[in-house]
Amino acid sequence: MLIRRVDAVVLFVRDRAKCMAFYRDTLGLPVTFSDTHSDGLRLEDQDFVLLDISAAAQMVSEEALALQREVSHTMLLCAGVKDVDETYKALTDKGVIFIKPPISQSWGRRTAYFADPEGNLWELWHSIAT
Repeated sequence: MLIRRVDAVVLFVRDRAKCMAFYRDTLGLPVTFSDTHSDGLRLEDQDFVLLDISAAAQMVSEEALALQREVSHTMLLCAGVKDVDETYKALTDKGVIFIKPPISQSWGRRTAYFADPEGNLWELWHSIAT
């Protein structure tokens, strides 16, 4: 196997301060670093980085970012939680607006869906007996 795991998620964002407040204050992710163009947070054993779109253009390429803008929601971030209903309530109490409230899915998971301030989609889930 050439690629064994994903070590980091890097979101290209337009309003880094707003996204940082959401991920740090609302979701409670611990901050690992901040610099001129990015903020690092931690998801257990994975890096989670918010990168200014201008810096992303220099890092990757302007053409790649233009292609990304043409397609919406090319990715869904899925996060396992202890209890979707408890997490849903806690985040709703903090002002997170869910796209879809908790529902038991036929594939053996209870899920709920929300978007961050820039529209990046998230699924919260826990396993259920099928």
